Amino acid sequence: MLYYLISGSGHMVAAWVGLLLALAVLMVLSRWSLWLALLASAGVLGVSSLTPGEIGGEVVATLSDPSILLLALAVAMIPLIGGFMESSGMVDQIVRNLRLRRRTFMWFSPALFGMLPMPGGALLSAPLVSRGGKGVSPRRLTAVNVWFRHGLLLIYPLGALLATTKMAGVPLFTAILFLIPGFLLVVALGYIFMLRGIHGMISKRARTRPKRLFVPLTVILVAPLLDLALLLAFPEAMAEGLLVIAVGTSLGLAFFLGGLAISDVPGIARKMRPWTFGLIIIAMFIFLNVFQASDSPEVIAELDVPKAVLLVLVGALLGFTTGRIQVPVSILVPIHFAKYGVDSMAPVAFAIMYFSVFMGYIVSPVHPCVSVSMDYFRSNIRDFFRLTVPPALIAIAVTFGVSMMVL
Repeated sequence: MLYYLISGSGHMVAAWVGLLLALAVLMVLSRWSLWLALLASAGVLGVSSLTPGEIGGEVVATLSDPSILLLALAVAMIPLIGGFMESSGMVDQIVRNLRLRRRTFMWFSPALFGMLPMPGGALLSAPLVSRGGKGVSPRRLTAVNVWFRHGLLLIYPLGALLATTKMAGVPLFTAILFLIPGFLLVVALGYIFMLRGIHGMISKRARTRPKRLFVPLTVILVAPLLDLALLLAFPEAMAEGLLVIAVGTSLGLAFFLGGLAISDVPGIARKMRPWTFGLIIIAMFIFLNVFQASDSPEVIAELDVPKAVLLVLVGALLGFTTGRIQVPVSILVPIHFAKYGVDSMAPVAFAIMYFSVFMGYIVSPVHPCVSVSMDYFRSNIRDFFRLTVPPALIAIAVTFGVSMMVL
């Protein structure tokens, strides 16, 4: 990279400076506002090699793309589902009626609440992990709450996979199929390093009604299942439109089955701030389109970086340093397109990249769920790392080995 900065032509130097400055802006500002960080980064990148008219053209192209707008709408509705369930008491119903073996309870409860799209979700599952883990050390409880809360998100279709698969041009459920081995690896490593040796049943302090689990679990599962069914039934339809129908159905069920009133919605919306999630989607694609229109693809294509290093090692490092999934993917996907051709990311390459970013993200000290879990269980980052970094490194090493064979 230094060679090109020194010996390249003026526009190449400007392209590198613009790209590096844009990535720095993205990584710094994303700690406060991801959508603003993406827009600011796109602006810096555009100014370095595009005219104002060209930048405006990319913005207009993004805002006039129905698939992107529908995706943003669907993603904006998802946090409202969690807000409706919390306000209506459905979350409490899940808590009161889960009765499992201690070890099962300790991984299932954070995994279940990980599917609820709501801020502060780690604090919802922490009391359950604490209850199931009586006598277990605080560092193990912290590790279990973080590790298993996010493990299921590797294959949950309404999480970060929605936007990232769209950006990479990979079918959502195809990506999930390729991520299943990674999910199983995460579960196995979590069991070996964090749950082994925990036995017994959760004590019953109150009468449980398993049927009470039916309504909230239906609300959680109907969107991904209906989305898959609609995709199979209408393969020629716009996937994002079908997604809006599926998520809207789940949102409607959460509202009506929760017994909420219209007057409850503004307060829930203010708490969940769904517009920020939609803005993130739009900003991600503005950044991607500006990147592809800039000189950055040309200069990146000149770099001789093995694909396995880019997708696995750089991906894991970006996940760790940013504490996010969307930011690293927003960086890696355009770079991949620049080096290997637009729309060239195969599902296996996407799965390897996504899994690597995820492994860095799950143990990142700037990941909010890590900090709130440590605070709740009165643990510290050193103890957290002692339990989570070894399995994360094993997972990354396995992924790197696989990537050397298949990429």
